[in-house]
Amino acid sequence: MRKRPGHPEQAIPPGLEQSLPLPVVSIIGRPNVGKSTLFNRVFGTRHVIVDDTPGVTRDRIYAECTYQGCRFKLVDTGGLDPSATEGMLGLIRQQTQMAIAEADILLVMMDGRAGLTPLDQEIIKLLRGMTKPIFFVINKIDRPEPDSLLADFFQLGRDTLYPISAEQGIGVDELLEAIIPLLPKSEVCESDPTYPRVAVVGRPNVGKSTLVNTILGEDRVLVSPTPGTTRDPVDTLVNIQGRHYLFTDTAGIRRRGRIERGIEGYSVVRTLRALGRSDVAILLLDSLEGVTEQDTKIAGLIAKQGRACILLVNKWDLRKGEPDAQKQYHQDITRRFSFMTFVPTLFGSAMKPQTIARLFTKINEVMTAFTQRVPTSRLNQFLQRVITENPLPIKKRRPVKSVFITQVATKPPTFALFVGQPIEVKSAYTRYLENRLRDSFGFEGTPIRILVRQK
Repeated sequence: MRKRPGHPEQAIPPGLEQSLPLPVVSIIGRPNVGKSTLFNRVFGTRHVIVDDTPGVTRDRIYAECTYQGCRFKLVDTGGLDPSATEGMLGLIRQQTQMAIAEADILLVMMDGRAGLTPLDQEIIKLLRGMTKPIFFVINKIDRPEPDSLLADFFQLGRDTLYPISAEQGIGVDELLEAIIPLLPKSEVCESDPTYPRVAVVGRPNVGKSTLVNTILGEDRVLVSPTPGTTRDPVDTLVNIQGRHYLFTDTAGIRRRGRIERGIEGYSVVRTLRALGRSDVAILLLDSLEGVTEQDTKIAGLIAKQGRACILLVNKWDLRKGEPDAQKQYHQDITRRFSFMTFVPTLFGSAMKPQTIARLFTKINEVMTAFTQRVPTSRLNQFLQRVITENPLPIKKRRPVKSVFITQVATKPPTFALFVGQPIEVKSAYTRYLENRLRDSFGFEGTPIRILVRQK
């Protein structure tokens, strides 16, 4: 039985941007020819948003795929208009040109139902003179006799065209079998599965993509004053001082009533999924706009997912000369984020290297707390001190005695408190216990969960 195309056998998750020693296959073409559909088909899951609206994909999206034992990195790109120089289309063109430059093999996709268009011909002219292998892929060919739909494309002068239906999977195996022999050999390095996963979240236009680009030192993701520029979560593996981090740039989350159905709705869902698989969330705040109600709601989503968190107040360089600004902002954060008082706050600019250096120091500290495990013996010594200072609740003049406490999980740190009458231990006491755990063992930036169980 033939193996499903591109089904990942990976220790590395989809979306690694860092130049790993894997050959690169980039999918390019004008808008709405089915690039993301093919990307999802080869990867084996719906990793990229697909919609009939042209221009849904904007950033370069990466996934590591395996076919017939051969591993390669697949790149999805936005719809290309070679003549575009300004606005969103101009930014997409720049991202696509980067994908073309780094590719070992190019897949030029066209729409078989629409025929060969002038924009297709402009893209083909752009590739003239390139020595790397180029495959002309004609999508939306789902008829038993495809010649009538392919006739228009024979004027390209190519001996071989690759008719496929990315939606139905027709012809995809044949395309991959033609690509595999041309992929350069590479030594595959297994990635460390323990690297921190960091999601950059926040409202639209607070500087999430700018932060990721500054960390990378290149325009990895699109940056535009237009809110909603980022749609698909973009995963990026970076190496800082010998340590790997997987960063995820996410779509901005607007108020629920302002989220449009369709593409924006899909983007928000994917942002929440990206947050759920992360270890640390960097919540960006706008120094000029202050802490908004929507910022509080996003912080609530982070807390609900049980993720570690860092608050980064961006664009702080624009508030130089305001002596009391930082104090006032801290007060606003304390008031708005009363449920996350354990979260550290940084003030800086997403464009400044000094901010990035401080951010990575804090990520390491928070990640250490998120994965910290306290020995059971130390925990029970701690508990005895706590009970002596503040006894557990009393029922019928008899104290509810705790016999045991142990840590049962990390990410986030989770503790089980075993008592005779769990119903008598109210939330006020568990909050007290949580605060004492922080006083004794740290846990900066990470939530703590306490489970009260019958002894």
